[in-house]
Amino acid sequence: MAHYPTIDSELLRTLVAIADHGGFTRAAEVVNRTQSAVSMQMKRLEEDVIGRALFLREGRQVTLTAEGEVLLGYARRILQLHTEVLSTLREPHMVGSLRIGTPDDYVMRFMQGILKRFAQTYPLVQVEMHCEPSFALLQRQDLDLTIVTREPGMEIGQLLRQEHLVWAQAADAHLHELDSLPLAMFNSQCFCRSWACNALDAQSRNYRIAYSSPSLSAIMAAVSAGLAITAQLRSLVTPDLRIIGHAEGMPELPMANVMLLRNEKTSSPASEALAEQVLEGFRL
Repeated sequence: MAHYPTIDSELLRTLVAIADHGGFTRAAEVVNRTQSAVSMQMKRLEEDVIGRALFLREGRQVTLTAEGEVLLGYARRILQLHTEVLSTLREPHMVGSLRIGTPDDYVMRFMQGILKRFAQTYPLVQVEMHCEPSFALLQRQDLDLTIVTREPGMEIGQLLRQEHLVWAQAADAHLHELDSLPLAMFNSQCFCRSWACNALDAQSRNYRIAYSSPSLSAIMAAVSAGLAITAQLRSLVTPDLRIIGHAEGMPELPMANVMLLRNEKTSSPASEALAEQVLEGFRL
């Protein structure tokens, strides 16, 4: 029976960091080692363990060889199993399923990273995500955690984030110069839509709801195409859009609060762990 050297999981962790962060320098920061230490780790992996070159080096550019790509796939699987074993044995209560509700607004901007980090830490906890407007989520009793947008004076739960609403349009659009502003907004029960309309009414500015949808992606598609102006939280404005304001004759909009609600009836160590990830994720 052939005897092969064992592969230290720290070597695999460094390999994954190099692949994910594009080089030795940034990987060194991620794994909390010096760049020279990272280089020595990879030299050891190549020469003493695998016996094949894993990297192609061109100046400061580093890419994986075909063998490196193969090892990377195995490394990810091994590290995932490593995390799963430790989670199962050290925290056996971190199993089961959770239900979290959030408006569609926050899925791509915040929830993607939050769910990824949570799954890496607690791989045996299944998370169901339910996307509905805030007013609908507030009526539900079956969710473990709920993220909602609230207006000042109507806050409930724990504050995740506080932001101004801003007006935005396509970078090359000049819709603010029209006599009647075409708006892309959430459906009529959204208080952000009410705020925007009330601000324009107070300014005696003509407008029309050109596009209405419960989906942020649908609204942003219309805005990105240069067909409408929208009012959204500043953090949700994508790079292809341009924020407009007083200089373009648009009224100022108020602050909105993003809140986290916990269901005390279904509270568990797993739900609290996810709540902590949500709190951290919305600070980024």
